[in-house]
Amino acid sequence: MFDVYGSWMVRSAVALEQISLSGFADLVVICPPRFNHTLDMASSSQNGIQLLLAAEQEAQHIVNAARTAKQARLKQAKEEAEKEIAEFRAQMEAEYQRKVAESSGDSGANVKRLEEETDGKIHHLKAEASRISPDVVSMLLRHVTTVKN
Repeated sequence: MFDVYGSWMVRSAVALEQISLSGFADLVVICPPRFNHTLDMASSSQNGIQLLLAAEQEAQHIVNAARTAKQARLKQAKEEAEKEIAEFRAQMEAEYQRKVAESSGDSGANVKRLEEETDGKIHHLKAEASRISPDVVSMLLRHVTTVKN
């Protein structure tokens, strides 16, 4: 006795493949040859879906591990950068302190150097004045004694 259900033919006797339908324990599906391939594809499709889900979970684990590694590397890079910044800041501060000490320590030397330069200039001016003073005196006497009409 045959019953047509869509494109499937169902019979309650021995058949090619048995399927489990709720409430129909002894049903057998007799499929035309072109549908046997469809059933195989359906079961392999289930396996394929399971494989895809497993691959997706594995990929998610890999992505999470990569994210964690990236965060750890970023944290390490930040710590290294802060360390380099602290070293650079200490180096610049030491150089600044050295220059401040150098300039303040040399203030006595600077004062002495400036005094020497000033004394040298004063001596030069006095020498020039004494060299040209007879000429200036004679020029003044000539202008005072000359009468113009």
